Amino acid sequence: MALEFTDANFQSEVLESTTLNVIDFWAEWCGPCRAIGPVIEELSKEYAGKVKIGKINVDVNPNTSVNYGITSIPAILFIKDGVVVDKQIGAVPKSVLDKKIQAHL
Repeated sequence: MALEFTDANFQSEVLESTTLNVIDFWAEWCGPCRAIGPVIEELSKEYAGKVKIGKINVDVNPNTSVNYGITSIPAILFIKDGVVVDKQIGAVPKSVLDKKIQAHL
């Protein structure tokens, strides 16, 4: 199951983590966000124990979204050792995200 990141836990769960983190910035009202949600869930199961994969709701957690300049959603950031190593804007097929995860493992 995909993790739920918040403004409160982002520092400890993501930035202080030494593993690759895949964070889906989304909102309830966003159609493409809802479309990519099941893909995020699938990836979180497939990479359990290897990659931290989760979601952060931009409406409930505006600070993290602002800190990373998120202006379009869904926006997926790939963060490793506290640094953004890749990003994907918009809903894409699972294969695109899988390829990006593999590139940073």
